[in-house]
This record gives sequence, C-alpha cells and structure tokens, in this order.
Amino acid sequence: MNILYIDIDSLRPDHMGCYGYHRKTTPNIDALAAEGLRFTNCYAPDVPCLPSRTAMTTGRFGIHTGVINHGGVACQPFIWGEDRQFFCNMTQPNWASQFQSNGYHTVAFSPFAQRHGAWHWYAGFMEIHNTGGGGQETADVIAPQVTDWLERKGGDDKPFFMWLNVWDPHTPYRTPLDYENPFKDEPIPEWYTEEVRQEHWKQAGPHSAQEVNDYVPAPKWLLDGRDAVKERQPDSIHDMEQAKRMFDGYDCGVAYADYYVGKIIESLKEQGLYENTAIIISADHGENLGELNVYGDHQTADQFTCNIPMIVRWPGVTDDRAGESDDRLLYSLDMAATSLELSGMEVPDVWDGQGFAQNLSEPNKAHRDNLVTSQAAWCCQRAARWDDYICIETYHDSWHDYPDLMLFDLANDPHEQNNLADSNPELAEKGKAMIAKWKQEMMEKSRYDVDPMDTVLSEGGSLHSKTDPVAYLKRLRETGRGEAADRLAAKHGVQEPAPTA
Repeated sequence: MNILYIDIDSLRPDHMGCYGYHRKTTPNIDALAAEGLRFTNCYAPDVPCLPSRTAMTTGRFGIHTGVINHGGVACQPFIWGEDRQFFCNMTQPNWASQFQSNGYHTVAFSPFAQRHGAWHWYAGFMEIHNTGGGGQETADVIAPQVTDWLERKGGDDKPFFMWLNVWDPHTPYRTPLDYENPFKDEPIPEWYTEEVRQEHWKQAGPHSAQEVNDYVPAPKWLLDGRDAVKERQPDSIHDMEQAKRMFDGYDCGVAYADYYVGKIIESLKEQGLYENTAIIISADHGENLGELNVYGDHQTADQFTCNIPMIVRWPGVTDDRAGESDDRLLYSLDMAATSLELSGMEVPDVWDGQGFAQNLSEPNKAHRDNLVTSQAAWCCQRAARWDDYICIETYHDSWHDYPDLMLFDLANDPHEQNNLADSNPELAEKGKAMIAKWKQEMMEKSRYDVDPMDTVLSEGGSLHSKTDPVAYLKRLRETGRGEAADRLAAKHGVQEPAPTA
C-alpha cells in the first residue's frame, strides 16, 4: 500500500465543508472524507510549523526533541552527546525512515527544511523535491511536480511514502487574483460580530486587530509585487469590511489548495494508483481568525492553533467507516504511529506517538484521557485539553496581555470568548495540574535534564516575540490603547522614558 501524506499548512478543520463549514471551501477533500474517516479531536502537540513537523516526523514531543521555537537554542534538536553512535534517534527511527527501511521509496515535495533551516526533517527521504518558494509558492507550482512524479514513478514495483506540503492557507494570503473570490457574496462566520471587532480594537499584540501583519502595518518587502496580498489581507480590522477580507482571504487559500489536491487525486486515479494508496490529509497547525485577538496567524497553544484536521482514507481499513467522524482525543503523531501499525511495522520505543490500529474500527474508542499542547515560537504557553475544556497556561504572552491562566468551555463557547479561570478556579486548577503532571512524566522519560520551554524563557521569550518594547508601548499609547500599554509595561518590567514637555 502506497502512503500519501498531504500536509496543508495552517488548515483549520472548521473551515472545511466535511467538518461543517457553511462555505464550500473543500469539495475535493470532502469527497475523500466521504470515502474515509474524519477525526475531530486531533491536535498538533507542538506548534507552529517547525516544532509541529519535527514532532510529526520524529514521533516525539518537542520536550523530548528540543525543538519548540523558530529561533534561539530551542529551534535545533538537542545535541545527542558523547554517547552518540553512527546514527542518532533524531534521524534513524523517524517516520520516513521506518518506511524506507521496510522497502518503501520515500519522497518529499516541500521547501520546509530550507525555509526553517530544519535539515533534520530530510532524514529518511530518499528523494527530495524542494519546490523552491520557501513556503510562499502556491499550489499551482507544487501540484504539477507531484503529478509528473506520479506519471513517471508512481507505478514502480516499490511502494512509495510521500510527504507533500501545500502552503496556500498560510499567511500572507496570496491566492492568485485570477482565481477571483468565490465567497464574495457569502457571509462570514456568525460568531464574528461588530462587538467582537470593537473589543479586539482596544487590545494589544502582534497580528491583533490593529496590527494584522505583526506589531506594525505590513512591511514594504511583504507587499512589493504582491498584488494578491494587498487584495486579500488587510493591514488592520478597522471595520467589518476588513474582517470579511480577512476571512475571504483565508478561505480562498483553503479552496485553492483543495482544487490542486483534487488534481493530485485525479492523477492517482489516472495512473491506476488510487485503490492502492492510503491518503492522509492533515496540517502542521491551524489558524486563528480573530480568536484570542490573533488574525491570520498561529501564536497560541489554543484550540484554533492546535486543533487540526485528520482525514484518513485507507483502502481495506477505513471502508466500513466511510464518511464517519471519530471524536477520540489524539495527537497527530498518534496517526503516524498508527500508519506504521497498519503497514505491518512496529512503533519505535522512543516514540511518544501511540498507535491505535487495533481499535480503529471502534467508533470514538477512547485513546487518550487528555492532551497537552505547547507553543513557544510566539507566546510561551502550554494547554491541557480534556472533555469539553481547554486550559491555557501562559509563561510569556508575546505582548498580547493574556492572563496567566485561561479556561474555555469549547462546547458552549467554541471561539474562546469567555475565560472561566476566575469563575471556575477548581476546573482551572485541574487543567493546570494536568500540564504539571504531563511535564513531570515527560521529563522522567527524557535523556536530558532541561525542559526546552525553560530555555526559551531564559532567552527572554520566543523568536517572534522579540520587539522593541518601548517602541511598541509608544505605538499602543498613540493608537488609543494606553490601558493595555500600562498593563504590559508593569507585567514585563519595561521602563518607558518620561514624556517630554
């Protein structure tokens, strides 16, 4: 059985038709989901891009690999040490290498390793196609390279394991303008109202309502020659028209990615490979579209950055559950482990991913009682996810002015608008205790005596949180957010110059 893993960057499930979205963003993926199984509670354990893909390919959490940031010490794997042999377990028992050592031709279509300097990600791939755009290329660039490969090599005697990255929903939103806007006459999600927009306008942080393109309006390098970005992504959400531009820009990226996923599936069918190829569609992380006042980015350990789609069509395995959803809690790397089991392989002992092939046919069979997600490239946070709740513990707020503890009831408050930490302290403490217990258990299993989260905090915060605090606080005061500036100055110990007469 061939294995095709389609990794669509920044894809959040609730903006897909098969997960109930009111817009027809994903007709091709929806059709595949109708033939397979759709998981609703799958989470990336470490976010965003570099930590997530490192976790997925190694089968291990960032606390064990050392990779949780986009810069600084903790964006590189732990140094193995003097007992390292010819191979280390960062490269040898990873996802691709398991298939390689079991007779698969392993191939990747992605610029990811070059984009992030993440050369460890290439381990196990026999053939690497760097699509050359550093993650800024659109799917029309990537898909023809994949379909050409399928035409040339897909029918070889050797089965293949392919990891394919599609980047279109990732900010900045840049779907080619000749695609137009299929959603121009359709409403945005009902939860986002003028009242929400006005509340966000008073708040602080990178990619917040007044700074959609980071702490300041979009830099010149981002917009030069980028007419699509100018059209599809606003600098700020100063009215509801800009909010609609934001939602439409993201959804156009999702739809454009879906269109070319359809082309790849069509090629599999034309080459006679479709019935002998297991297809897994997922993402490295999701995308906040206003939740926690983050627009068009993935900066938190919350539901919308960490919850990802997981759609599996595996001939002979998922047929009996075609079109069903499955609500069990799982990490993305649990599915990587399950793919090994379904292929007749053992899950490496060093993996944190836990396979569930033996009970895949049992709807909603409990897999994990709770999950812990981590973010350290923007905010420094960990979150516990269990039952209907997510509890987020913040160690560095990346200038968002988040409280140290947030608790949300996702069943009754699906867009995280009402923090229950103060009104329900016992439940908040339960979540906090889950995070502490998880850390203790993970450190007991680690060959290192350091939590990389502590490393990031010792560096003053994550790569993307680094800014000139005095300049940013000045901007907050100049844009009517003096109260937020006061709180952030006190929280971060910033000494601002006295105002001149």
